Amino acid sequence: MASEAIRDPARDALLTPKNAAFIIIDYQPVQVNSIASMDRQLLVNNIVGAAKAAVAYGLPIVHSTVNVKTGLNKPPIAQLHKVLGDFPTYDRTSINSWEDVEFRQAVEATGRRKLIMTALWTEACLTFPALDALAAGYEVYVVADAVGGTSVTAHEMALRRIEQAGGRMISVPQLFCELQRDWQRKETVPAFISLFIETGGTAGIQFSYDRSE
Repeated sequence: MASEAIRDPARDALLTPKNAAFIIIDYQPVQVNSIASMDRQLLVNNIVGAAKAAVAYGLPIVHSTVNVKTGLNKPPIAQLHKVLGDFPTYDRTSINSWEDVEFRQAVEATGRRKLIMTALWTEACLTFPALDALAAGYEVYVVADAVGGTSVTAHEMALRRIEQAGGRMISVPQLFCELQRDWQRKETVPAFISLFIETGGTAGIQFSYDRSE
């Protein structure tokens, strides 16, 4: 059986490296340590995996922090700095990053209308910019297992509110698969397999690829 020709990645209805941008907000020590909606180590593994995918597939990345320059907060956690250290951060004082001019201009400068959004906390620093981005006509895709809130209820209600406004929920494995989409994209297959292994995926991914050779 043959696949159809690979679709135009800039116009594809699904997420591709050519039509989406990756937004990452406030994965700083205080925020990570306050998460109670999921296991914190799993959260860190998932956001690092999502960030690595953004780098591997060449997505524009907009990385924001809060209150680092004021001295009230620390820089992003070391695991993320290792992945995103070469990318600029847009530090702000506003809880809603969309209300920060430099952050919003950086998003606009990507030229992408599909925003893959991640942030801590779900109930504030994710919800507020997600709602504003949706109101501005962007498509918002929340990586639901790479974000967290101060309680299970706070997290779930925030995701529900974003979804009611038109946001779409995705998972870390779905993000990997949607960006890769076809084994014909051979240049990113090694990264795809590594991402699955690093985030607890199965060796069956390797097996299925080996059989296709």
